[in-house]
Amino acid sequence: MAEENKRKGKASAPAGSAGQSGSPERADFGRGNRGDRRGGGGRGRDRRPEREPQEFDQQILDIARVTRVTKGGKRMRFRITMIIGDRKGRVGYGVAKGIDVQSSIQKAVTQAKKRLITVPLQNQTIPHAIESKFASARILLKPAPRGTGIKAGGAVRVVLEFAGVPNVTGKILGSPSKLNNTKAAFQALKRLMPPIVRKAAPAAEGEGAAEKLPVNTDEGK
Repeated sequence: MAEENKRKGKASAPAGSAGQSGSPERADFGRGNRGDRRGGGGRGRDRRPEREPQEFDQQILDIARVTRVTKGGKRMRFRITMIIGDRKGRVGYGVAKGIDVQSSIQKAVTQAKKRLITVPLQNQTIPHAIESKFASARILLKPAPRGTGIKAGGAVRVVLEFAGVPNVTGKILGSPSKLNNTKAAFQALKRLMPPIVRKAAPAAEGEGAAEKLPVNTDEGK
């Protein structure tokens, strides 16, 4: 029995030594791979191309969930009110519905680009005071001196900011509905009259010109 035990121990010793010697090699091999990944994994990746600057700034003014009751049940949609503008005199708004928010935003931006208007300015403000009404919403816009900024709230302020009006005073006098106030603000901006440019009066006839002498036609008769 003792001899059999010795034989078994000798037979198991090489296997154990091989297992002990193999484990650090495997560990080193794994560590080496990790080091390679850390060292050169991110350097070979291509950088993403930079996005082109957008022509218009965009802002979601309102997100509403609307439902319509049909014969088959309720039909839910999302309604997006979007304002776009270049802050240099052009501004537009769009209202669209869709199954999800992303599709509604794309539709609203497309509509807003079709409804762009140009706002006339005079001395960094609107040319004159104006009042506009749409449904139950009523707003009042007044010109303001330089350094005043935009003194308005709600949807009217967003519209004036994207239109690029530096100084103006606005007041919401009716409903607080964002959509109706937006439409009232656009009606007011459409009705603004451009500033009148007075032309210089033409010089009076004869001023600065040599006096013409009468021609004597009786000579030679």
